[in-house]
Amino acid sequence: MRVPVLAYHAVNISGNDYASNDPRAFAADLRLIDDLGLRIVPLHWVVDQLLGRADRDLDRCVALTCDDGSRFDFDDLEHPAHGPQRSLYHCLRDFIDERGTQAQPDLHLTSFVIASPQARAHIDRVCLVGRGWMDDAWWPSAQASGLIAIENHSWDHNHAAIPAPGIDGMPRGSFLSVDNPTRARAEIAAASDYINARIAPHRTTLFCYPFSHVPDYVHDEYLPNFGSEHGMLAAMGDGAEPVGKHSDRWNLPRYICGWHWKSPEALRGILLG
Repeated sequence: MRVPVLAYHAVNISGNDYASNDPRAFAADLRLIDDLGLRIVPLHWVVDQLLGRADRDLDRCVALTCDDGSRFDFDDLEHPAHGPQRSLYHCLRDFIDERGTQAQPDLHLTSFVIASPQARAHIDRVCLVGRGWMDDAWWPSAQASGLIAIENHSWDHNHAAIPAPGIDGMPRGSFLSVDNPTRARAEIAAASDYINARIAPHRTTLFCYPFSHVPDYVHDEYLPNFGSEHGMLAAMGDGAEPVGKHSDRWNLPRYICGWHWKSPEALRGILLG
């Protein structure tokens, strides 16, 4: 098994071309993946295969993810500077309408969302344009669509945009500060509880490290040993290599749009490499 996992941030919109607009890159990449004869599969299939929970043929497969969770994942919106924008969900629907359901019968996207409503409100005001794009009203519809899974991107990302200190006096701006049981429970288990309540009867089982920061305590102790508390089966980092049979389940690698590739040609090289 060697499955590249690609990551996007739907709020990364600073223009309307491939390099400056993650949703437009995402739409183009769906077609590139299909043109290369690769198959898009749900991320949880990859995790199940890694953990021996399933036996699927994942040869020449790719999984898709997006981080932070905003309405740009699911709803078309008007960007104040860059005009109408197609959501990632509608990019999936456009692809199906264009190429048919059999082109990519397992087409799927995993959206890692921030749980705390207060944190999302602060991030929306400080880092976006203050239009409420980071609410959670869209989560149940996205999950029910069958094309998107809602998963755990922590309680509050420990984001620097949040003015108050984190739990247990945790300094803001780095997830590496999650270095003890109190902080880990507040960031991961509490997030699971909130997200599960919003998407019931579905449950989140995958975690994604904010900032791609992997704290030793979370990786070595909390995630492996407190599964009954947080419910996670695996966690995603960056790593820039395909997920393989020997990958670390608590730090699975991904390629991040705008960082590991910035053009269709660069992505082609990753997917063919």
